[in-house]
Amino acid sequence: MGISGYNNLITLNESINGKWAQVENQLQRRADLIPNLVSTVKGYAAHEQAAIQAVADARAKLAGAQGPAAKGEANSELNGALSRLLVVAENYPNLKADQNFRALQDELAGSENRLAVARRDYNDAVQMYNTKIRSFPSSLYAGMLGFGAKEYFKVEEAAKQTPQVQF
Repeated sequence: MGISGYNNLITLNESINGKWAQVENQLQRRADLIPNLVSTVKGYAAHEQAAIQAVADARAKLAGAQGPAAKGEANSELNGALSRLLVVAENYPNLKADQNFRALQDELAGSENRLAVARRDYNDAVQMYNTKIRSFPSSLYAGMLGFGAKEYFKVEEAAKQTPQVQF
């Protein structure tokens, strides 16, 4: 029981690490698309500097965030800034018709979908692991062997609200 239980905890822990790497991978993929999106919007809506700057600032904050809680908070901030930028874009028919902008929007939507899947997979792995270390008999030795609870990737409450943009 001891060796197989320990190996099972190692397997679950590594599964979490791998799934977290996928979350970070998808966050980076989305972050890499943002400069192109911002540049395209900037060309059409140069006077919308506040929305453009908010996206750049939020992207930088996400790049520097460490761990699921900090990444979750920074991700929520970036989601809000991107939403506001896309609302700004709605006011520019030529921008909405621009092929580059549409392609970037499609890429961003694809990234958001992949990110949602990666977050779900990560949180599922955390749930399985946390359940295992808290269940008998694993709970008897998990703590002694250094296996502590893992953090879920949570969405901030503010990110659940539709952004309000007024001109």
